[in-house]
Order: sequence, then structure tokens, then C-alpha cells
Amino acid sequence: MADFFTKGAARNIYYGGSVFFILVFLGLTLNTVQQLPKRDHRENITESVEKGKLLWEENNCIGCHTLLGEGAYFAPELGNVFYRRGGGDSASFHAFLQGWMAAQPIPVEGRRKMPQFNLSEEQVKNLADFLEWTAKVNTEKWPPNIEG
Repeated sequence: MADFFTKGAARNIYYGGSVFFILVFLGLTLNTVQQLPKRDHRENITESVEKGKLLWEENNCIGCHTLLGEGAYFAPELGNVFYRRGGGDSASFHAFLQGWMAAQPIPVEGRRKMPQFNLSEEQVKNLADFLEWTAKVNTEKWPPNIEG
């Protein structure tokens, strides 16, 4: 075995393997760069969506909720709440979110309580637009079920 696995053979395996994996890495990077424009929907960002994202950040919603799998797991995933609670219809989702936000905190014993943020109707509409925009991101079927 010592005659077969020489210093030169080890060097060739090292360099050959390095070149192979660098080429694989570059190929995967190129494929990713080619796929990203197909998944991009930044042109759908409106002023209302921007204001909704700002509300999301200012009120630290991610401190309790997850959004597309990122955030805390104290409260439900909101990446697909538009389809869960609005059925894919903007008007019914806006109405649902207006009612939901106004009803907080729900007085059910033993249930986690969402604080009352006292948002205006316009702010809730902006938040709804942000959550609708988020729901339309191509997440490759994440979360795996409709309830998040």
C-alpha cells in the first residue's frame, strides 16, 4: 500500500479534489444567480407594503411570530396567514385583520395573549398588505402545511 499511495498521489488527490469542489461550488453559484430573477417579486413592493414592514419591525412582531420560518415560535407563523385567514382574497383578509387586531387581547383563560397595539385602520391595512406580499414569496412550499 505504501508504494501505491505516494506523496505525489496524495498531492494529486488533494489538488484534484480541490479543483473538483471549486468547480461544483462555482456551478451551484451560477445556477443560483440564474434562478433568483425568476423568484424575485420586488416590483410588487408598494408604499403600503413598505409601511407594513416598518410596522412589523417597530412593533417587534418577530419577537413572537415567525415569518417564513424566521423568528420566535411563541405565536403562529404569519408567512401564509393571507391564505389561511383570507383565502387569497385581499378584501376579506383586510377585514379579518382589522377585526383580529381590534379584538386583542382575547380574554380566553390559559391562552397566549397578543398585546393591543392600538393601530389605526390605515396601519392595519399596511400590515395586511405586507403580510399579503410576504405570502406571495416563492418559498418552495414553506411552511409545509397551511397552519404554519
